[in-house]
Amino acid sequence: MLLVNYSSRMANSEDATSTADIRAVARVGQICALFGPAVVELSAADIAEATGLNRTTAYRYCASMAAAGILQRGERRGTFALGALMLELGVQALGRKRVVEIAGPHLQRLRTAVRMTAVLSIKGTTGPVVALAEEDTSRVVVMTVHPGTKLDPTAAQSQLMLAYGDAADMELATTGMPAAQRARLETDVYSARRQGYSVVWNDSTVAVAAPVFDDKGLAATVALLGAGELDLDATLEQLLATAGALSEELGHRGEGGPRAVG
Repeated sequence: MLLVNYSSRMANSEDATSTADIRAVARVGQICALFGPAVVELSAADIAEATGLNRTTAYRYCASMAAAGILQRGERRGTFALGALMLELGVQALGRKRVVEIAGPHLQRLRTAVRMTAVLSIKGTTGPVVALAEEDTSRVVVMTVHPGTKLDPTAAQSQLMLAYGDAADMELATTGMPAAQRARLETDVYSARRQGYSVVWNDSTVAVAAPVFDDKGLAATVALLGAGELDLDATLEQLLATAGALSEELGHRGEGGPRAVG
């Protein structure tokens, strides 16, 4: 007589299904993360190359995600873009961030005071994401960054996020980074934490960033983008004052706030 443990087989089947479902969810998140301000549309072939899926599987994912509203058909034939559901969820997620609600007037005043573009970024899944940007158009060269942009690990605001983050954040940010570049980033992150602000020069352009805190910890970063000569002390004074005002409005008390220069 053949005895079969049906309960054991059912449990194993359920575990396998659960694992497959979890992998599918992770894959959907991976696909969504490929899109951004500079990557509006992607083909199944693009997604396959970026994720390691074969083209048929990548297309099936895209078609299923489009049916659910996560993606939609792009303007170019054979491409996909983020769908209406993602727009709705993104707006709702930003709406829950009080710092985004209150930062607009602060950024506008800061931009006017220093004649530089003022930017607010919040923490995303793989680093800072630009939430608000107030462009300064009073100069010949206009520095800007679009909301939704995911910042490079070496950006001034990224350094602050890492400075007030944990070891896992640093490990994720430096995965695949050459040893020399990682060492330089670790030094810059250490300096950002010690100073309470970050300054990154890139040829003739500069980004200066300061942290914004709420009652739980780091809530966002504020940065100024400019080109040409810069009175760093005066710029930092205005920037840190704005970060401090935002932190106070968010209920931050105690140590860890933006520090005054000098």
